[in-house]
Amino acid sequence: MAQAPRGAQGIDPVLVVIPTYNERENIGPILRRLLEALPKVHALVVDDGSPDGTGDLADEFAKNDERVHVLHRTEKAGLGAAYVAGFRWGLARDYQTIVEMDADGSHAPEDLPRLLDALGDTDLVIGSRYVTGGTTVNWPLSRQLISRGGNLYSRLALGVWRINDITAGFRAYRREVLEKLALDEIASHGYCFQIDLAYRTLLAGFEVVEVPITFTEREIGQSKMSGSIVREAMLRVGAWGVKRRYAQLKSLFKRN
Repeated sequence: MAQAPRGAQGIDPVLVVIPTYNERENIGPILRRLLEALPKVHALVVDDGSPDGTGDLADEFAKNDERVHVLHRTEKAGLGAAYVAGFRWGLARDYQTIVEMDADGSHAPEDLPRLLDALGDTDLVIGSRYVTGGTTVNWPLSRQLISRGGNLYSRLALGVWRINDITAGFRAYRREVLEKLALDEIASHGYCFQIDLAYRTLLAGFEVVEVPITFTEREIGQSKMSGSIVREAMLRVGAWGVKRRYAQLKSLFKRN
């Protein structure tokens, strides 16, 4: 479904959605790096009522730079809900490309031009840690095992062998993809959201590619990863896998 190839400068306008919760020390540096790397992009900070004043600081940036926007939400409702709210905000405007990016510096804005260049040939580009050239920096062994195990489990359950890093959260969507996906039906709250959207994108017939990135463990603040997030992903992905197998068996019996 991809359109004719275009370079990063030809995909315009671009909105980078950045969810935040207690990221006051990180939001300023990441916005400055983003706008320096790609001066023409716009950023939308989606703040879930951070008690540390992240949203207020983002408002200050927005007052001084028309490329920065802020969407305030009243409660911490999860990563997935924040991204869906950001997607809706972007779709209600004239953004043709919508990007997911973390606020903690783990996703290097300097890698974004590579994602946008690749989007000229496809519908969804995932910044991958697990393709040739991709890497992680300063990750403890426990996080490596959780990430790699989660990817293997998801690929086995869903049969998604074309994507090496289906849990990755640095990605660029063509507008048409998000318009076609049933955003109202997405109930995934944590990092399972990334698996959910990639899977839905493939089921909808869109093309997905991966480009290598360097993922760097945050230096400031606390990771939002928790046991409940891991459990949600395991249960939801397992349920989707069972549904997929059932549909395959049902189709097989019909043919016979």
